[in-house]
Amino acid sequence: MGSFIFAQSKPLKFTKQQIASESYETVGVFDVDNDNALDLVSGAYWYKGPDFQTRHYIGSAKRYGEYYDDFSTIPLDINGDGHMDFITGGWFGKQLLWKLNPGDGGEWQEHLIAEAGNIESTRSWDLDGDGTIEIIPNTPNDSLVIYRLQLDNNKKGAEKFSKHAISGAQGHGLGFGDINGDGLDDIIVPKGWLQAPNDTYAGKWKFHQDFELGTASVPIIVTDVNKDGLSDLIVGQGHDYGLFWFEQKTATKKQKSQWIKHAIDPYNSQYHSMEWTDIDQDGENELVTGKRYRAHNGKDPGGNDDLGLYYFKWNGENFSKQVIDYGPYGQGKGTGVYFSVSDVNNNGMKDIIVAGKDGLNIYYNEPIKQ
Repeated sequence: MGSFIFAQSKPLKFTKQQIASESYETVGVFDVDNDNALDLVSGAYWYKGPDFQTRHYIGSAKRYGEYYDDFSTIPLDINGDGHMDFITGGWFGKQLLWKLNPGDGGEWQEHLIAEAGNIESTRSWDLDGDGTIEIIPNTPNDSLVIYRLQLDNNKKGAEKFSKHAISGAQGHGLGFGDINGDGLDDIIVPKGWLQAPNDTYAGKWKFHQDFELGTASVPIIVTDVNKDGLSDLIVGQGHDYGLFWFEQKTATKKQKSQWIKHAIDPYNSQYHSMEWTDIDQDGENELVTGKRYRAHNGKDPGGNDDLGLYYFKWNGENFSKQVIDYGPYGQGKGTGVYFSVSDVNNNGMKDIIVAGKDGLNIYYNEPIKQ
């Protein structure tokens, strides 16, 4: 294990633990076996908490060259049996899937949700406010579709997802949040945002072509960065250099929103995935992100640069970069397409769990004694 300590007012110390050398690019954190301890689920295996030394076989995802066709691990008890299942999907097979937790240690049966098209990654959001997440895959070449779980608790095997297509081809990148301050969660795609109707499924989502975000991250973060009352965007470039935030300003003449681009880190590439969470317990969220290792098999701009995992702290004027891990392959660590932030050792601090073609690691966020 290695330790990384930062000089700041409330320094964070992370202890690195390698869990596996597998090359899956997604990891979820949830209680697989209902023993009240969090477990890790990544690719073909789940790792039993709290020490994650014992792994159990789930059933492998299909492999295409360097990639496993497995680009998310979204926990959801889909059949209502009290055991947490998960949702995934892939680019090559073009299928959105869920895997059934058998609850008995056996292999997890795979179920098709939809033939969705090329899936970059999948995210979830409670768009209609009913307490159950909706599933939205980022399918750059295909329509944006919301998948809503329909569960009949009185009929075993009746679980299914209804499909709600709300726009055409998305492009690379996907985000959720209230852009215009009307209390409804909108959907952000690289070329603009879809304004949520009052009726999530029957209403029309109005498209506002306000910006061009490039090969944007999944997710795109929606938050009021500078506390001016307007929602801003935080966007990584998944397949190029750059990490930026876009400041929303309301124009006075036409009342059309304007977006001003600010650099956070233009010098590193492949910021494909990120989380916006309070990592240092100061009551304000930080940006946790890093370089996706070999996103396009090393062919992206900066694809062979050193790897890094970071968090960025807003100081009221700009973002300051804190290095959690950095270095060439075998020393530094990057991210895959779906990582998790969760207090896996129950010490009150959020840990960072990252998978990728460079292995599966936990970065334990250690309490600092002042």
